[in-house]
Amino acid sequence: MNKNTLIQKLNAYERLMRLDKPIGILLLLWPTLWGLLLAGDGKLNLQVTCIFIAGVVLMRSAGCVMNDIADRDYDGHVERTKERPIVSGEVCVKEALLLAGGLSLIAFCFVCFLNNLTILLSIAALFLAATYPLTKRFLAIPQVYLGIAFGFGIPMAFAAIQNHIPLTAWWLLVANILWAIAYDTEYAMVDSDDDIKIGIQSSALFFGKYDVSAIMVCYIAMLGIFVYVGKLMAFGPVYFAGLVVTSSLVFWQYQMIKTRVKANCFKAFLTNNWIGFTLLLSMEAAYLMA
Repeated sequence: MNKNTLIQKLNAYERLMRLDKPIGILLLLWPTLWGLLLAGDGKLNLQVTCIFIAGVVLMRSAGCVMNDIADRDYDGHVERTKERPIVSGEVCVKEALLLAGGLSLIAFCFVCFLNNLTILLSIAALFLAATYPLTKRFLAIPQVYLGIAFGFGIPMAFAAIQNHIPLTAWWLLVANILWAIAYDTEYAMVDSDDDIKIGIQSSALFFGKYDVSAIMVCYIAMLGIFVYVGKLMAFGPVYFAGLVVTSSLVFWQYQMIKTRVKANCFKAFLTNNWIGFTLLLSMEAAYLMA
């Protein structure tokens, strides 16, 4: 294999793992950091945090590869995905399977430095990542399953730090499920026409003309849980001020999606990175001001 061919192959692997589109890594990272911060009572354990960050990058990359393997017969019929590496023939299925397996194995090696409960939970996390692509075939709202998969770092974080999973972790997981339904419905609104054509399920199709309302209900319920978590943790006013800022970001999204223009829906989806980051800052500020 010559140098140019190698570069082209590495580029294809990069796109297959979506490393060129880091928004997915961030949407997976913020909930994990929420969990690590709360489990550590406002302090991030450096070793554990590094392991989880590596795990987020590796498993999100593996999940994208698994998704493209599962969707290889569908992606060619969707405008946004028709040039993905497996569909275009740049990467064969065997290569993709080896890549997904290798990424998952490396992630598991990192997890082995943690306690037994976290190792057991990592097996469940792998199952969620591997099976999520299949849920689009039969679940009316596969985004619920996505929210569990993307938020599973929360109970794992508590398990790694405290060796048990308190009620707060489960409330945060529910909040993340609501958040995932909201942001991935915005994402699904972009592909709704293609999804109808190829028979893929999505929350955007399920909610229909009530899609914008459903997104806002999910955001409001999510913020309500964060208010409750703040009360449970006895956080001060600075935390709740952060929730007000988060609410303004949600309202900004509403302004973008209310007309259902696809380009604006995608922009709204991307701004969820700032929602996750703002919530993390609100928690950190609450501990610093305590």
